[in-house]
Amino acid sequence: MSHIGREFVKILFQKRTYFGWVGLFLIPWLVTIAMRLSNEGPPPPGEGGPQFVFLITGNGLYVALASLLSLIGFLLPLLASMSGSQTIAGEAENGTLRTVLMQPVRRGALLMAKWFVANLYIAIGLFILLASSLIAGGSIFGFDRMLLVTGQTVSVGHGIGLICVAYLFALVAMTTVVSLAVAFSTLTNSGLTAVAAALVLVIIMLVLGGFSVFDFLEPYLFTSHFNAWLDFFSDPIDWGPIGDALANFAVWTVGLTLIAWLVFRRKDILS
Repeated sequence: MSHIGREFVKILFQKRTYFGWVGLFLIPWLVTIAMRLSNEGPPPPGEGGPQFVFLITGNGLYVALASLLSLIGFLLPLLASMSGSQTIAGEAENGTLRTVLMQPVRRGALLMAKWFVANLYIAIGLFILLASSLIAGGSIFGFDRMLLVTGQTVSVGHGIGLICVAYLFALVAMTTVVSLAVAFSTLTNSGLTAVAAALVLVIIMLVLGGFSVFDFLEPYLFTSHFNAWLDFFSDPIDWGPIGDALANFAVWTVGLTLIAWLVFRRKDILS
């Protein structure tokens, strides 16, 4: 079995894997049911914008957007941090990393397999979130033409296509967080420490991005680009912020993964 196959089987036998996926499945249903039971109706035409939650009762497609908008700032980075932190530090903490490395394996290949499976975990989670959102929204509120941020409307099929692209963008964004957690995972033998370090750094970036005095840092903080997917819902699409975001994610991902590789290939395995 390949490294990737072995690593994927490992996560399937961990209870925390399913806690994250179940949570991502339930959240869209909670949002949809809450909106169904509330007295909130859709806003007047042309007043939608990014506040997708207020459009849910008129169009179930917005459940997927409201779910992504509400989760990309904390819960998804938390799951990405947990997934990435277990790659090296989790195994070292459990005392299995040394056993794995006693076999004839290349450390670089092993690390990249773990990095890939950590991202695969997030990809599956996002797919569950998307599927659950569409099922919940469609079954309770139905689908209708989607109102874009710029005021135009597009067909249901076009809207679902834009939603899928937005979720792919979110996956690329979370790859950056996974890479950050993997880098910390190679620096410690405690999975909890790696999770905390990665998540704290993400929170610090979010806080810095919230104050105008730190605006000069905004182009360099990957958290500042998390919501660039909103630009997919304009006509024409504003590719500038999207391109800047993808370039930022690529630099951070490559840089952090390289750091993880350099550290891991020289790391002394004591447990």
